[in-house]
Amino acid sequence: MGLLDRAQQELNRAQHESSYSVASGQNYQYVVLQVTLKEKLLGTGTGNLTELENVINRQASKGYRLHTCTTSNGGSKGLGGGDRIQATLIFEKIV
Repeated sequence: MGLLDRAQQELNRAQHESSYSVASGQNYQYVVLQVTLKEKLLGTGTGNLTELENVINRQASKGYRLHTCTTSNGGSKGLGGGDRIQATLIFEKIV
């Protein structure tokens, strides 16, 4: 396996590295989730805003609305990994 193959594997791994937690099935008044947004390899902005949108829409379908969102910079990691932004989302049950 050559250097280019390893670099491509690292790039593929970094592109699928984004993570988020899933709200439990409980009927909680508030749910707190974290979504890791990764910077695009080329250009500016995040490469997975649709994933963030999906998380918000999934909670909306469960009867929650986004109450608060905070972000913090998670730094970079890996070969060409770019910055990571940790978004903490607080959802409130619509009653």
